[in-house]
Amino acid sequence: MIAPTEPTGGEPHNARHCVCRDCAAAPSSAGQGEVTRCPKCGSRRLFRHAELHSLSIGHIDCDSFYATVEKRDRPELASRPVIVGGDDHRGVVAACCYVARMSGVRSAMTIREALDRCPDATIIRPNIAKYKEVGHQARAIMEAFTPLVEPISIDEAYLDLTGVEDRLSISPAQALVEIVRRFEQELRITASIGLSYNKLLAKIASDLDKPRGFSALGRAEAAGFLAPKRVTILWGVGPALERKLFADGITRVGDLQDKDEHWLVKRYGAMGRVLYSYSRGEDSRRVTPESPSKSISSEETFDWDVTTLPALAQELRPLADKVARRLEREGLLGRSVVLKLKTKDFQQLTRSRRVEPTRSADAILAAGVALLEREVDGRAFRLIGIGCTDLTHPETAPDPELDLFG
Repeated sequence: MIAPTEPTGGEPHNARHCVCRDCAAAPSSAGQGEVTRCPKCGSRRLFRHAELHSLSIGHIDCDSFYATVEKRDRPELASRPVIVGGDDHRGVVAACCYVARMSGVRSAMTIREALDRCPDATIIRPNIAKYKEVGHQARAIMEAFTPLVEPISIDEAYLDLTGVEDRLSISPAQALVEIVRRFEQELRITASIGLSYNKLLAKIASDLDKPRGFSALGRAEAAGFLAPKRVTILWGVGPALERKLFADGITRVGDLQDKDEHWLVKRYGAMGRVLYSYSRGEDSRRVTPESPSKSISSEETFDWDVTTLPALAQELRPLADKVARRLEREGLLGRSVVLKLKTKDFQQLTRSRRVEPTRSADAILAAGVALLEREVDGRAFRLIGIGCTDLTHPETAPDPELDLFG
């Protein structure tokens, strides 16, 4: 179903519908019988699909990213089960390698349970700064092929490779293989590829063949492929919506395909229209590159209600430090400080103050405390947050020393 046996147009299946997953060549074998090895590098890792070189939306998902980076940096762990997470039995699994998964270890599982299932696993505390650095390096490789890269998380992204043929004389499928090949050569990490004509199906495809996988879903097969799948395969169908669909007798995507759009909208509101489209393999969302931050903030929910100014101000200090560090990392200044409070009865308050462009934790904290002083009146608060908005780069921020006409 993922690789139809006969392409449209009556061409031999492997003619111009093949890519080598090791060197990114696109061998053509029209009139020569079926190619079993890449004529360029000799690899047997050839991927075929009837619509291969006409699909342009990709999804790249790094394989067991945190654990792979740790194994890269500790070669002695290459063949061993590795769990990234808290180092005591009360911690949870943030990520695990495929060796550990074979023993039943999964993300979000407690470390205690993970070790019960895989006693020989090596536990490594997460190093988020290191993972972010590798993630940025991976994004730079992707952006060398297309500016239309939409990060979903530190280790996965959508890519729109429309027009790559004109720029680089390769198809989107070849570009994706080359990107992942560079991941392996330059970063020593692996990734799986999904290729389709929209984001919904590209994401689904990347989950079909892991690790180091390549899958594609074309227009001709999309509806048929989706029909027998559980509704949870569709983006946006979480536990709550799944329960509602199940209550209506809708368990498979094919059940949605049998419903008309009017019925779905009447029953599920705006989401009904989305379900109608997605169940038929239709998705109009564009690949949108990450936009500059419009605001940077941090917040904390208390384990108990807090009422006094000193206690609330004390909670603001580490939050202001986090905001300042992120401003520094992104090379930005904030021109407004925003205070967020949530009361015991869930009333949310937002207050702001204009400041000189800053990324100083002390300046952010001072503005936050000034705003806080106006709100502390005996009410009990369960959440506090602070952030900066109206962000600017230092080179474009006005210099107060040059403001001669104040």
